[in-house]
Amino acid sequence: MQRPFPVAVCDNYRIKRCRLYQGEAYRGFIASKKRYFYGLKIHLVVTKDGQPVEFFLTPGADSDVACLDLFDFDLPPGSEVYADRINTHYALEDVFSEAGILFKPLRKKNLTRQWEPWERYWISLHRKMIETTGSLIERILPKSIHAVTSVGFELKVSLFILAMSFGHVLKVAT
Repeated sequence: MQRPFPVAVCDNYRIKRCRLYQGEAYRGFIASKKRYFYGLKIHLVVTKDGQPVEFFLTPGADSDVACLDLFDFDLPPGSEVYADRINTHYALEDVFSEAGILFKPLRKKNLTRQWEPWERYWISLHRKMIETTGSLIERILPKSIHAVTSVGFELKVSLFILAMSFGHVLKVAT
């Protein structure tokens, strides 16, 4: 799983004139850059090779933890799901273990159910592949996406993710 990354619809000073999306639900905050954006977040599930399997878009202000329940997680038993620190959700972890799926989020140091040091290292290695996939998608997204409707904007973002997925397949094949 990927920590959601933002896709800005417009610059902050143009928010009042934005016609694609309206309302405070689309104003999000990027903590790593200490900056606000107006648009959507992309949430991803990728394979261990970095191939996107599932994604969805949410408004920028939606909580990352609340969006965890929106994933479909149509995975076979024996699958492993690695997640970010923000996705610590004990009830969901118990449901996954009953279904035979390992849900392994990195944990903050003050939480219960801590992983062994070797497990933390293993989880962080898998997280790097996921973060790399997110960076590759961000790299191919243009600086601005021109769209007339919100559906058109979401379609274009979806097509960029799909194009990255095909590009990844072509790189592996060669």
